[in-house]
Amino acid sequence: MTGIWTIIAAVASFGIAAALGIWLIPFLRKIHFGQTILDDGPKWHKGKQGTPTMGGFMFIISSVVVGVVCVLLYHITGTPETTVLSAKIYAGIFMAVAYGAVGFIDDYIKVVKKRNLGLTAIQKLILQFGVAIAYLVTLACFGDTTSTYIPFVGMVDLGIFYYPLSAIFIVGIVNAVNLTDGIDGLNGSVTFFGSIFFMLIASFLGRMGVSVMSAALAGGCLGFLVWNFHPAKVFMGDTGSLFLGGFMCAIAFALDMPILLILIGLVYICEMFSVILQVTYFKLTHGKRLFKMSPIHHHFEMCGWSEVKIVVMFSIFTSICSALALIMIIMNPPYVGI
Repeated sequence: MTGIWTIIAAVASFGIAAALGIWLIPFLRKIHFGQTILDDGPKWHKGKQGTPTMGGFMFIISSVVVGVVCVLLYHITGTPETTVLSAKIYAGIFMAVAYGAVGFIDDYIKVVKKRNLGLTAIQKLILQFGVAIAYLVTLACFGDTTSTYIPFVGMVDLGIFYYPLSAIFIVGIVNAVNLTDGIDGLNGSVTFFGSIFFMLIASFLGRMGVSVMSAALAGGCLGFLVWNFHPAKVFMGDTGSLFLGGFMCAIAFALDMPILLILIGLVYICEMFSVILQVTYFKLTHGKRLFKMSPIHHHFEMCGWSEVKIVVMFSIFTSICSALALIMIIMNPPYVGI
């Protein structure tokens, strides 16, 4: 019976996110919250100029509301979870919302203040590290340990190094997810499949509260894709992409398995490193490019791949990597149950 809340969370989050689009998209058009397409992207993306942005509110509202309600109901009707695990779930959801707020500020500056680049890189990093530190301090106050799971090794206590490494890891993943948002349906699809596999892993390990949390995110992403799949009628904006990054980190940390994001979120990481490699190579070679364009999804676009093909192939890649992560956990579980 405990799994029923996972199903309810997924279905309800999907329904709410999809239904919100009926109202939100016309509202965003009415207040002229349209996307500005920068000149450094593919030229054919100029046709998307003015498409409503900040559509991430669809899955933010659905996954947060449904996630919190269903987790609470599970805690009331199901097997009680430890105080630390409960804190990880609720603090994680709050962290995701905080990252969404940072993204909203960035989007607001771009759209309303007409500054194409939004917040400066330094401003973003200060705010992002502030959110990560607040999250980690909250967990420490609830008695969380400094141990993390290493595949085929077990739980490893990182001691004092846990906190700086975790903060850097969270900010890195959040920005990697942000970079993945560049073509219709890509970020939502990759995150949908990643969260589905996190849901399966959490269910196998008996952490049903985390499974419910993952299901709410998966449902929200799928509901958003109703409106965001090519040709997109709305974009998620930094509001949505930073929220997704924060939520994926929250799920991984609630399982004590942030390292799983290296496999489940490998698309995010490839997107991030494609940018780092492109910039580094460009500077070292005084103007030569390693990829036709970065992030790497734009490279495939420049190679002639359609947006739909990129989304399908990246989603398949994410599913394969996530399945490997699931198999790895089944073969060598760090714990089963709370």
